[in-house]
Amino acid sequence: MYKQLLINVSDQETRVAHLEDGTICELYVDRGDDSDVTGNIYKGRVLRVLPGMQAAFVDIGLNQAAFLYVDDVYINDFKEYERMFEIESEEEEEDSETKSNPDDPPFEVKRNFLIEELLSEGQELLAQVAKSPIGTKGARISSYISLPGRFLVLMPTSDHIGVSRRIEDEVERERLRKAVQDLRRGNYGYIVRTAVEGEPEDKLASEMLFLDNLWENISKKFENAPSPSLLHQELSVSLRAVRDLLIHEVEKLVIDSKPTYDAVLSFLDTYMPDLKDHVVLYEGSEPVFDAYNLEGDISRALKRKVWLKSGGDVTIEHTEALVAIDVNTGRYVGKHNLEETILKTNLEAVKEIAYQIRLRDIGGIIVIDFIDMEKKSNQEKVFNALKEALVKDKSKTHVLPISDMGLIQMTRKRTREPLTRILCEPCYYCEGEGYIISKQSTCYTIFREILRESRDMNGIRLTLRVNPQIAELLHGEENHLIAALEQTIGKQIVIYPNTTYHLEEFDIFEIYKD
Repeated sequence: MYKQLLINVSDQETRVAHLEDGTICELYVDRGDDSDVTGNIYKGRVLRVLPGMQAAFVDIGLNQAAFLYVDDVYINDFKEYERMFEIESEEEEEDSETKSNPDDPPFEVKRNFLIEELLSEGQELLAQVAKSPIGTKGARISSYISLPGRFLVLMPTSDHIGVSRRIEDEVERERLRKAVQDLRRGNYGYIVRTAVEGEPEDKLASEMLFLDNLWENISKKFENAPSPSLLHQELSVSLRAVRDLLIHEVEKLVIDSKPTYDAVLSFLDTYMPDLKDHVVLYEGSEPVFDAYNLEGDISRALKRKVWLKSGGDVTIEHTEALVAIDVNTGRYVGKHNLEETILKTNLEAVKEIAYQIRLRDIGGIIVIDFIDMEKKSNQEKVFNALKEALVKDKSKTHVLPISDMGLIQMTRKRTREPLTRILCEPCYYCEGEGYIISKQSTCYTIFREILRESRDMNGIRLTLRVNPQIAELLHGEENHLIAALEQTIGKQIVIYPNTTYHLEEFDIFEIYKD
């Protein structure tokens, strides 16, 4: 599979597209706001301790207070317990470049500490963002810090040495573990990353020194900085893409901005000089995303309904608690029998669903309603096909078998806003509800409101201000309502259209003299 990275840079935003065989599979967007602060390290101040939730709200300088769970609070005295337990580095440390994972505590130990024993209001602490703010939820933070490099991940709040599971040779694993053990100066913990396989010890020593110095600088800043304040900022989305993807799997990086191109080459000079030949400056006349035909796929990823090649469709609905995905045969009628038609549609939908989940970066609870299949063997085919299709997804997923109701329930790790939240906003008309009151219903609401208020009216006539579409309806099909009202209340009603009015908005005024 041929993999590429495309970086499109403008004054307003930076977009990074990850392509597999020419098809976009992941999209990262950075607009210079607080939408993606994962990995940043802050000096924060505890705003409120919540014993009932065993958590605390912490001010780290963002628009919303950050959320800190009790198991994410680092305690110095706890280190002696940490040494009693052997842990292995998670594969996701490799995939997400060691950004803290609140769903997986750093040590699999039962902690009996209470949040009110560990934190108090006004207390200052060092914290790293594990999850960026999502919707109305503030950032999720942890005081277990991790600083990723190319070869190593420094964990200053641990003394464990782990080796990536992707390094399968036991001799090489032991060599790297021993090298780190011998080279480290203090009791810091490290995770050895896949990229270091086969590399000499001097490269480990060089990066270890760099990461140690970086941590010392952060610690010094913490001593003197006010709270809240940013102590360490993660790499830009462009350099993160280079660090996280180029060094492991991507064969070509195309950039359409000369300053960003120079910054990437400078970064590679320091860390990965052998990869500089993989970077290309795009100088074409048309935008780089247009040249690779990506804009259509991005627009398609924002639609509620996605059409399948056979004529079937997949509908994706975001709700407050979960994401619901519905599969329909649509225009596809099949060729032989109903069960075969359903199976073919479901199998085609599986590939599209896995692709859309990854591209849209959908996380949390996902419920998929496949078309009902009578044969258990066909249900197994669909279930296995979905699990296979999700193998390419670097985010951790957990899929349950098809239930008796024909539903598949799954979860996917969520660390940032889905694509639809980043690129879209709720409809200003329906405010995200998906529905508005029909024009006819609005006319009937106006009818009832005038009748209700007419008892206290003393004017000679009424003025009704409404949206132009409602005005047109009241002058046309629903004119009988106005006629009935005028006869009932004994007053003339004059309708004025106002283009600034919402479809559901209206105002009633009394006129006392001509």
